[in-house]
Amino acid sequence: MRIPRWLAGALCALLGACAHVHETTLDNGLKVVVKPDRRSPVVVSQLWYKVGSSDEPAGLTGISHVLEHMMFKGSERLAPGEFSRIIAEHGGRENAFTSKDYTAYYQQLEKSRLPVSFELEAERMRKLRLPDEEFQKEVKVVMEERRLRTDDRPEGLLYEQFMATAYQVHPYRNPIIGWMDDLKTLRVEELKDWYRRWYAPNNATLVVVGDVEPRAVFALANKYFGAIPRAAVAPTPAPVEPPQQAMRRTRVAAPAEVPSMLLGFHVPQFRTGREWEPYALEVLAGVLDGGSSARFARELVRERQIANSADADYGSVARHPSMFLVSATPARGRGVEELERALLAQIERLRTEPVSDAELARVKAQVVAGNVFNLDSLYYQAMQIGMLETSGVGWRLLDEYVEGIRKVSARQVQEVAQRYLVETNLTVAVLDPQPMSRRAPRSAPGANSHAH
Repeated sequence: MRIPRWLAGALCALLGACAHVHETTLDNGLKVVVKPDRRSPVVVSQLWYKVGSSDEPAGLTGISHVLEHMMFKGSERLAPGEFSRIIAEHGGRENAFTSKDYTAYYQQLEKSRLPVSFELEAERMRKLRLPDEEFQKEVKVVMEERRLRTDDRPEGLLYEQFMATAYQVHPYRNPIIGWMDDLKTLRVEELKDWYRRWYAPNNATLVVVGDVEPRAVFALANKYFGAIPRAAVAPTPAPVEPPQQAMRRTRVAAPAEVPSMLLGFHVPQFRTGREWEPYALEVLAGVLDGGSSARFARELVRERQIANSADADYGSVARHPSMFLVSATPARGRGVEELERALLAQIERLRTEPVSDAELARVKAQVVAGNVFNLDSLYYQAMQIGMLETSGVGWRLLDEYVEGIRKVSARQVQEVAQRYLVETNLTVAVLDPQPMSRRAPRSAPGANSHAH
């Protein structure tokens, strides 16, 4: 496939070559990655710790997210809330998020204020106070957040039950926000141990994107973080999820206006499968759900009017093998059984019929263009680098991604469908709507992001 000239220009401007990303590792193990982008006098700084809900043992689910909240509740020099107040006084914005694989903290500031960000992050890397009174208050905040995001949201309950069914032993089965029983019994001593175990320079990556000089950023990082000692970080290997041998099903009854369903297949990510497979799965997702001309929207929503909505989702970057997800709601007057048959028929077609050259070219162009347009954001550029580094893939994939998508063949799309999108590897979760006794409150977006 030939990439259009306008798209090639955008790729040069935004993706860049390896020479446009600079990295160093401080003596204490902190990795620093810098990507200059001089379009505006702004800088995004993100500090990524390689710890998330997949590192949590039974009984301590949600502890990574609770610690994320507590990172704003005071250190040796900062009072509770002072971190956020100082960033705001300097005209910046900041927040944090926890996922299955990492916990990250970010600030966006005018470029001359980068030292403020570094000084504050270095302070709380190893000098958090974790007072019990703040901990008790914040755990209650997290429990309420869980009620709003999951317990009172039918789609949240459906996803949680789906993951707990699709995974039998791997900690991906646990919710990022934690099980309520674990939150109720969590103790501040356990949180302190978790903080000491994981929050260290040799378990972190500092990513800076914006109008900066890499050598100046490296020197600044060494000034503020260089004296922080290493810690004996000892990750516990996650149990390997055994291959699924038969279809699994689960149903959730919850107050809702319409039924919905989730279908998922275990699939590899970068580092966990053959090198080309994640690219082929990305293209496959685009065939099903790559805009209004994709198969789900064209055939199931508009032409046959079986689905009100149908989406395919595949994230190729993770520390462990994850899921290829299909979510859908039936059109008015249609049932979930009919919808499931239609969705599986679309997947069966991918296994038996090669994608046409014209469809393959269209999907590749859309996948590449979507990646390029996302990279127009400084924040998203830093996110991509941080996710790649923390998952163990490495930021250099940014320079290989477009070519990897371009190389995908129709045969490879068919092969990953035949290998992974099979009945024995399928989990189905169905939401049975119950009468709405009260309207569930709206929650903030982001299934994997729980900000403070």
